[in-house]
Amino acid sequence: MERRNRNILVILIAVVIVIAVFSSFGLPLFAGDTAKIVLPTPAPSGQAAPDSSGQKGGVRVEVTPQTVQSVIAALSRLDSYSRTVTTTLEKVSSTARVWADGGWTRTDLTLPSGTVAHTIVGDGTVWRWYDSERTVLSWPADSASADVEGQRIPSYEDVLALDPENITAAGYEEKNGSACVYVEVEVPELDQRERYWVSADNGLLAAAETETEGEVVWSMTASAPESPAARTASFALPDGTVLHTVGGEPAVTGSASDQGS
Repeated sequence: MERRNRNILVILIAVVIVIAVFSSFGLPLFAGDTAKIVLPTPAPSGQAAPDSSGQKGGVRVEVTPQTVQSVIAALSRLDSYSRTVTTTLEKVSSTARVWADGGWTRTDLTLPSGTVAHTIVGDGTVWRWYDSERTVLSWPADSASADVEGQRIPSYEDVLALDPENITAAGYEEKNGSACVYVEVEVPELDQRERYWVSADNGLLAAAETETEGEVVWSMTASAPESPAARTASFALPDGTVLHTVGGEPAVTGSASDQGS
């Protein structure tokens, strides 16, 4: 009897071990994959960070409604680039050509009327003029103006400012040929649903849309950025005053048209 009880005990222990091993290694084979993104491993001071796509030396992080804002905050963002941004409001589109460099942004926004609004943002100030007019308006910039002002788009800061309780979905998706972190949020007070796609490669907002009653009423798409911005990109006012030069080169005064864009 004692030998039989010992055998039963051994069998039970073996069963428990098999169940434990299956739970650790077998279940993931049958469970659906969770959307994941690879983030760069923090680099020592003075060294370049690894590619944000995380192909080498990265840390794999699951993208969920609870983690998505932390994932986006960890993405490396381009400091110097140019691209084209198109926004559509109720089927009426506007196109902006954007140059960004060292915390400065230049935007040439073509409005549906054909008027071009030129905007430069940097050093805590916004400058704006229209078409070839020499009259320039200026006012203090807010903390997000360098990304938003002139482009009429949200930025990754807007995504980080979302109420986490309103985030209904998140994941890792391809949008317009770019690998992106995807966020969907409900805005109960406006009866709207907003969606954002932030590029995992460069940290910039690649696309966004707002849906009301099942219809997309506003959308934004951006072309793949060219980095760095061309050194001929103009951050000059109509009177020739150069506010910034790409790459931090000394400012050169002269005609704005001489600077090119």
